[in-house]
Amino acid sequence: MVAAAAGSTGPRIFRRGPWELLATVLIGLGVVMLMQPFALALFTYSFVTILTGTVMFIVVSHFPE
Repeated sequence: MVAAAAGSTGPRIFRRGPWELLATVLIGLGVVMLMQPFALALFTYSFVTILTGTVMFIVVSHFPE
């Protein structure tokens, strides 16, 4: 096994900032999909999109800063 550098808390890809932003955008996109009156397919998948963003935000909130 390769030891991580001192002070490192894991791979840089698992940082909280960008993932929280993506989860927040996903939640917002789901809300917009829920409120639009034009496409039934967007309305149909809005709940799944909001749920995915919410679960993602909960998981990402445990990532290191």
